[in-house]
Amino acid sequence: MTTKHLPHRRLGGQLDVSALGLGCMGMSDFYGPTHDDDSIATIQRALDLGVTLLDTADMYGPHKNEELVGRAIKGRRDSVVIATKFGIMRDPSDPSKRGVNGRPEYVRASCEGSLKRLGIEFIDLYYQHRVDPNTPIEETVGAMADLVRDGKIRHIGLSEANGDTLRRACSVHQVTALQTEYSLWSRDPEDGVLQTCRELGIGFVAYSPLGRGFLTGAIKSVDDLAPDDFRRTNPRFVGANFQRNMDLVTRVKEIALEKGCTASQLALAWVLAQGDDIVPIPGTTKIKHLETNIAALDVQLSADDLRRIDEVAPKGSAAGGRYTDAGLKTVQQ
Repeated sequence: MTTKHLPHRRLGGQLDVSALGLGCMGMSDFYGPTHDDDSIATIQRALDLGVTLLDTADMYGPHKNEELVGRAIKGRRDSVVIATKFGIMRDPSDPSKRGVNGRPEYVRASCEGSLKRLGIEFIDLYYQHRVDPNTPIEETVGAMADLVRDGKIRHIGLSEANGDTLRRACSVHQVTALQTEYSLWSRDPEDGVLQTCRELGIGFVAYSPLGRGFLTGAIKSVDDLAPDDFRRTNPRFVGANFQRNMDLVTRVKEIALEKGCTASQLALAWVLAQGDDIVPIPGTTKIKHLETNIAALDVQLSADDLRRIDEVAPKGSAAGGRYTDAGLKTVQQ
């Protein structure tokens, strides 16, 4: 099957990936009912359209998402950059229980498990999902560096790490990418983290670039979400915050209408315009949404467009935290 070619970017000047990746988390967890056949079809359609970066993690499911991605890429390994993550522990018998582990022996065991579930011989980009406050980052990255030397992984990544942690990590081994939430309503990385990444030559992977779906404009009420959708407890989807954020989305949609694109395409184009070292990884389980997202690569934003977007969705404009208080304690470590 002929694969199309999308624009590419280089993470950390080292890892060549499509300018837009695909986040696979929602195909197995967190956003309500899932359907493996539809998800696999979406992944394979993404590959046909030229997406090369697939993002998963051992905690999604847990474990089920890596197995799903493994089935989807079977026979197509050479055209895929696989990114997965370790570090958040979930009890399969009670996934609501979780902890963070960055100990060297856990790093290696997690990698072996991910390789087996994905059905691959090496991981292209291996992230620490959350920084373990009880394990020095030098020890965790040292264990990841050993995996690079052993040929188990090609590139090292961190997720939701702060600038100091990034500097300490890079003193042990070069970090290729930082993955952190970044979108029109989550602009925290602009408070120094993006600058640190650029100083250290680290690429930036933006997860939830569509605000967990809110910035698409498709969610009109919390009742649109499945009963087991975790967004029902997310502060930005709760109470008065929901309406305040809906007002923000309405303003974004007005500009999108003028540009002849969708709100989601405008939101993705905005992230892409923040630097050619940034790669957003919107997630979806539907081919039609995937194709809409990829079309965002064709949306060109002028300096005036970016100024107007910044006026209607300035930094700090989203109502409510991006996680609950408990979740916020695990990020930017």
